[in-house]
Amino acid sequence: MTILESSPGLLEALHGAMTPKFAATRSAEGTPNVVPLVSITPAEDQVDTLFFGNFLLRKTIANLDQDPRVAILVITPELRGWVLTADFVEWQRTGSYVDAQNSSALLRYNAYTGIRNAGILRVRSVEGSFAISKLQVARDFVLTRLAAFGARGGDGGVVLPLAVRREFARMVAVKVLAWGGEDGYPVTAPALSLSPLGSSSLIAWRGPVSPPDGATVAANILTFAAISYQFKGKWRQQARTGTLTVQEAYAGGPPLPGGRVA
Repeated sequence: MTILESSPGLLEALHGAMTPKFAATRSAEGTPNVVPLVSITPAEDQVDTLFFGNFLLRKTIANLDQDPRVAILVITPELRGWVLTADFVEWQRTGSYVDAQNSSALLRYNAYTGIRNAGILRVRSVEGSFAISKLQVARDFVLTRLAAFGARGGDGGVVLPLAVRREFARMVAVKVLAWGGEDGYPVTAPALSLSPLGSSSLIAWRGPVSPPDGATVAANILTFAAISYQFKGKWRQQARTGTLTVQEAYAGGPPLPGGRVA
């Protein structure tokens, strides 16, 4: 049995054309980056192999060329999810993987262009799985908002545009965190309760897996309107919550994919 086959439901989720999937990478200096990468798809001709389209990617490309270690988070609309680690193998400019990406429902009718190339990933492990109930989402979101009233954002953060804070204030959105793991691979985990704290910080109810205190963390949001933002900064851990003092903020999609917004 292959690695991907060993986790029931995982292959089906990975085949989902619009299943939210996130890829976490690291720069040569170890700074985490996490972005939606919905195009990740299992290869049919190689076991435990995934491929994705290089479409509107910037920092992820640079990171993969510097450090091949990747973490992938997959989460279904039913809030069932998996976290994988993988190694980047190569870029392919032509061939069946490129053709499959360009003909996919995600890219076939896009208003921009096809992919530049396809990235190949070799799955290393399934680090864990999770299932989150809608009741738990609502409870954690309310507890986080209540905790925000008595919490204080970190000093030295950048002021986030109001429109960006409004997106993170939504309960119905997929939000994830990523940071560097002890083995050198990125670690990524869902953080659906992540919410604004003042004008330059975020706060979340801590889950079973959360960043260590003082870690450099990347956070990303993907809304059902396909709006995405990424924040980077320092994580501070409290008893039941964690706060991210935002030092950088980026748009994740058109018209300025990867463009800095704060």
